[in-house]
Amino acid sequence: MKFWLFSLMLLSQFANAKVQYLSDTGFILENRVQVSTSADKSWQLMIENVGNWWPQDHTWWGQASNLSIEAKAGGCFCEIAGDKQAMHMQVVFVEPGKLLRMTGGLGPLQGMGLYGALDWQFNTNDKGTEIILSYKVHGTSAKGFAELAPIVDHVQSLQLGGLADYLNSGHK
Repeated sequence: MKFWLFSLMLLSQFANAKVQYLSDTGFILENRVQVSTSADKSWQLMIENVGNWWPQDHTWWGQASNLSIEAKAGGCFCEIAGDKQAMHMQVVFVEPGKLLRMTGGLGPLQGMGLYGALDWQFNTNDKGTEIILSYKVHGTSAKGFAELAPIVDHVQSLQLGGLADYLNSGHK
């Protein structure tokens, strides 16, 4: 319970993070960031350099460099550490520089039998690119989703924030 309260306090720091919908069967999250890079460059760096922006402590075996995204329909967002392997999500839609959609359950959601659609949307504007990360999760949880959704939202904001920091650090 203390972790949940701590996570909610941290969420207040992320103005663009939002639990948009919450029900007995799932939740919808949305996080947004503005980056200075173009949509095409943002896309390229996100796909090709996952290990440079994904938080190390949100991997199964502690090394973001073991992550890869195969940006093609049926592709894998995978983590491979020798004989240990995890398919975090499967790529189901690719429109380079605009939208990448993956399906599955990230992290502990996978073991809970929860399923979702994760969209990475890239919108060009006069400042560069707005990246919108949305995650629509559904399934059954004996405890419901009121406590889980804000925690997952916070983790999503960390992932998107890591990408924004990487893109804004001079990778033009």
